[in-house]
Amino acid sequence: MTASIHQIGGNRAPSLQPMLNLVAPGMNRVNAVILDRMQSEIPLIPELAGHLIAGGGKRMRPMLTLACASLLDYPGERHHKLAAAVEFIHTATLLHDDVVDGSEMRRGKTAANLIFGNPAAVLVGDFLFSRSFELMVEDGSLKVLKILSSTSAIIAEGEVNQLTAQRQIATGEEKYLDIIGAKTAALFAAACRIAAVVAERPESDELALDTYGRNLGIAFQLVDDAIDYVSDGVTMGKDIGDDFRDGKVTLPVILAHSRGTAEEKDFWRNAMLGHRVSDADLSYATALLRQHNAIDDTLERARHYGQRAIDALGPFAGGAAKDALVEAVEFAIARAY
Repeated sequence: MTASIHQIGGNRAPSLQPMLNLVAPGMNRVNAVILDRMQSEIPLIPELAGHLIAGGGKRMRPMLTLACASLLDYPGERHHKLAAAVEFIHTATLLHDDVVDGSEMRRGKTAANLIFGNPAAVLVGDFLFSRSFELMVEDGSLKVLKILSSTSAIIAEGEVNQLTAQRQIATGEEKYLDIIGAKTAALFAAACRIAAVVAERPESDELALDTYGRNLGIAFQLVDDAIDYVSDGVTMGKDIGDDFRDGKVTLPVILAHSRGTAEEKDFWRNAMLGHRVSDADLSYATALLRQHNAIDDTLERARHYGQRAIDALGPFAGGAAKDALVEAVEFAIARAY
């Protein structure tokens, strides 16, 4: 195998299509597992779970598991159930997040908790977590179980850490990166790493794929936090300005606050405390972010982490799988949603 270097950027708009083409047969198997394991004799469970699972998500995390398995030329089928477990973990966290955040939209649809109620959304999230652990146990690998169970705990810690930082304008970049590294990047990393475990590859390959997924996840969240201020609800599939109104101190806010005047710092403090959350306040906040290059610098940081993700693939042989994984990074950074 020869190392290669790929720089982010190009004339063609990046797409997930190469990855979709690569993993299409495997994703059919994964989706069959998801459909089977979300069933229950209690009708509300598949109805509520199906509302979110069938809601048009990109399925990026399970696709990463399949694409990494393809990169390693894994010929077996264990990764199908494990990719489904990864998607169940992700879906469970979304259900819980929407309850915590009081979200009104998810994937362009009314959030499940608004339709079915908060208690049902939390409990069905718990059900999906349980299904994910059933799939891990069925796989039979203690190493896989350790990776995914630890990741589930890390995600929960990240969400609690975010909750404690909510409305705290003094939150710094280091804590912010700790939060997104746990609540978002950890599952990207685990989704990639388990492919090397089932393929029985050396730990160096595990760590390389972990590094790829972790940096991709950080880049993905940085972009999400930037476009929360500059995209629109239809494109994002959720309400624009949700982070602003929820008092989430994300990197764009951290940068704009640190670079602002005393008057602007006072605005950000009041906004994060929930005292300045009108549409006019959101427009003013967005103007401040642009004035201080906070959006551009957040996206530049995303490109930095994206490049680190691509660099982690250097030791692996070239081919369709590697190309798809590289383009997935470029898509995550360039996407409009």
